[in-house]
Amino acid sequence: MEVFPIIIRTFFVYCVILFIFRLMGKREIGELSILDLVVFIMIAELAVIAIEDPKLSIIHAMLPMFILMLVQIILAMVSLKSQKVRKILDGEPVILIKEGKIDEKQMKKQRYNFDDLLLQLREKEIGDIRDVEYAILEPSGKLSVFEKDRSLKKWMTKPKFSLPLIIDGVIQEDHLAMIEQTNLWLRQKLRNLGYKDVRQISYCTLQDGEFFVDIKDE
Repeated sequence: MEVFPIIIRTFFVYCVILFIFRLMGKREIGELSILDLVVFIMIAELAVIAIEDPKLSIIHAMLPMFILMLVQIILAMVSLKSQKVRKILDGEPVILIKEGKIDEKQMKKQRYNFDDLLLQLREKEIGDIRDVEYAILEPSGKLSVFEKDRSLKKWMTKPKFSLPLIIDGVIQEDHLAMIEQTNLWLRQKLRNLGYKDVRQISYCTLQDGEFFVDIKDE
């Protein structure tokens, strides 16, 4: 087996993969979705085959990679337009600790045990669950934690944490239920603020009784 052709194929495949990953967008390894991870693994396997099998045409070796890239880009564009598709592809965050109370049902549903929880809390230098006001398991598997502020009075202990009530013009009914409010209540509040069409709202949250509203770009 000649060494020179292998060197050329390796360099070419490296450049192609680098080009593909750049087109697919930038994400940290810890933020990859399941779909991203599957695509990356498949491309890596195809790259190994392309390098190890000199009899395989380089065009035939690259074609599946570009097909995967195209599928990934199309799905990414669709997910930008549709929250439902985004939830299917990437999943959605889950609250495991709410106002200091552990949600065991959600932990079982996510197949997430106390060892996992304690491990990720220790990684954030939190040694006691009692110090946690909110803990949110992100779609990437990362745990986002909001700590209690014990230096303040009890009625001020809640951290600056808010749930999105509207995303991409879609009212988040489950988040409204968490704050014990209704769709009608939200629409009336926004109408009083001058926002008549929720479909034109890109993002909306409620914190300390005040709404933050971001309108979609024209």
